[in-house]
Amino acid sequence: MKKSIITLLAFCGLLGASSCDKNNNLLLFGIEQDKQLGQQVSNEINNDPSYNILSESQNREAYAYLEGMRDEILNSGAVEYKDDFAWELKIIDDQNVLNAFATPGGYIYVYTGLIKYLEDPDDLAGVMGHEIAHADLRHTSRNLQNNYGIQILLSIISGQADSELSQIALGLATNGALMQFSQKFEKESDLKSVEYLAGTKYRCDGAATFFQKLEEENPANEDIFSQINAFFSTHPQPADRADYIPEEAEKVGCSTKPSGESSQQAYDLFKSNLGLLL
Repeated sequence: MKKSIITLLAFCGLLGASSCDKNNNLLLFGIEQDKQLGQQVSNEINNDPSYNILSESQNREAYAYLEGMRDEILNSGAVEYKDDFAWELKIIDDQNVLNAFATPGGYIYVYTGLIKYLEDPDDLAGVMGHEIAHADLRHTSRNLQNNYGIQILLSIISGQADSELSQIALGLATNGALMQFSQKFEKESDLKSVEYLAGTKYRCDGAATFFQKLEEENPANEDIFSQINAFFSTHPQPADRADYIPEEAEKVGCSTKPSGESSQQAYDLFKSNLGLLL
């Protein structure tokens, strides 16, 4: 481990931005590798009919709403790679899945099951901020660095192992193992979501209310319980997750008031356009 750290420090000095990112993480993968990997993963997902991605042309109003929420978060002034990544959104039509995820390079996927479950726009904004943070903090690339040898990553960077990058992209699209994050990474994204939302109209602890609701659900409700398990399968969660988000909001000093009646009405219309209102 010490040898790896020393090696990476050496690369920081030799390669500069290629190994030291805007969040002060030591990374061999540069932004171009993130963008290339993200594009390949996105292509695999978009071409896989099992994901059942909703057509943008047939659901223009719903996509416009979600894109507006994304843009407000991106324009908060706190997203480091706002101008570097694609930040493309896709809605996956599966009401039995309570989940959302982001790939490297800012490709974000949200399931209709999650949208249906969330009761107000602040909740969804909290989850959106959380997923944007995974991409912005480059968590998948950091996972790659932990799971692949330095020699393989250097070969990919130098263009000598393009097939390896394609295999990684396929693996991410099919099983997402490297997009399943540690509690440390999950907490980083939770705290970043507070920082992002502080610069928006949404309550900055929006992610907390979502986790509070998850904790309060009755496991005897098999449909909800299966959806909660689906979410937890890709989002390892410490017991105090719903507590430290409000603590961070208090520390930041941002607003925890709901975004308001007009915001709620727009959210309800968004859900109605997707056929998700009860």
